[in-house]
Amino acid sequence: MSAHPPMVLTAAMVGAEVTREQTPYLPITADEIAEDAAKCREAGAAMVHIHVRTATGAPSQDTELFRAAIRAIRKRCDILIQVSTGGAVGMSADERCGPLKLTGDDRPDMATLSTGTVNFGNDVFSNPRPLIRDIATRIKAIGLKPEIECFDVGMIDEARALAKEGFITLPAHFDFVLGVGGALAASVEALDFMRSYIPQGSTWTCAAMGRHQLPFVELAAERGGNSRVGLEDNIYRSKGVLAKGNYELVAAAAELARAKGRTLATPQQARELLRLS
Repeated sequence: MSAHPPMVLTAAMVGAEVTREQTPYLPITADEIAEDAAKCREAGAAMVHIHVRTATGAPSQDTELFRAAIRAIRKRCDILIQVSTGGAVGMSADERCGPLKLTGDDRPDMATLSTGTVNFGNDVFSNPRPLIRDIATRIKAIGLKPEIECFDVGMIDEARALAKEGFITLPAHFDFVLGVGGALAASVEALDFMRSYIPQGSTWTCAAMGRHQLPFVELAAERGGNSRVGLEDNIYRSKGVLAKGNYELVAAAAELARAKGRTLATPQQARELLRLS
């Protein structure tokens, strides 16, 4: 058996970029998201990372759409729910923070915090330092722990600055987003440097894009980390074959992780491993 802790598998279910034209299996409505989330839980995921869409499929950060999705998920299973504060390229801070208005039973379990500006394909995902601190303040105000989304290495240093200024606490949980066009490549060298560079005691997940998604599950499993898979980052189960839902990618990731000797974290174990409140 592996000496590493259980692996936390996260399903990034919806995103803001993928369309129904690219894959008919993209969940859009609250019920579709919840049904897929329950299957992801059964397949081995401990957490879902969610964006929401309007009825037409357009990306949104509307509070009520998040409320509906969260309620639908929680009716079906006990999976942890992480909301995006990245939204879609071009959204304002207020738009991006729509899910952070949820409280009580509708409050998510975690929220993302991107800590730097980066080229994002042909667009720019803009995160000026004042905006980062604004969003960090809002996450902290509702008592959530952020997942630090790092598209490049300097974003780890920005997390250290945020901790020094009191916006977040260390150790933190980091998500290495590798393989976005214009940002840090999905390479073994990049992964190994980033995991060696995070503050002591911190935990990490790797989210690799496209064809790199499942191979990087194996790399993360070998190195004691966690993995994010799902239609937000990759729509294919294998070359040219569409995944018929996020649950198929979770099932494939679970199989790869177990083959490397890793057990899979339950939602409660994930809560403890990631130090969630």
